[in-house]
Amino acid sequence: MGTIIWLVGVICSIWCVIDIFKKPIGLVGKLLTAIIVLTTSWVGFLLYYFWARHHLASWFK
Repeated sequence: MGTIIWLVGVICSIWCVIDIFKKPIGLVGKLLTAIIVLTTSWVGFLLYYFWARHHLASWFK
């Protein structure tokens, strides 16, 4: 059961990274955000999806 939960978290994090690289921000901002989301798995996914994705472009302009 734990493996399935971890796998879903990894898939969601990868989906977030793909979404991050579609944003109109600089490469450093994309890499920094992607690393944070990938290393924090579920927490990073939830923070990005519910809060940061709407503010990301304004933070790194």
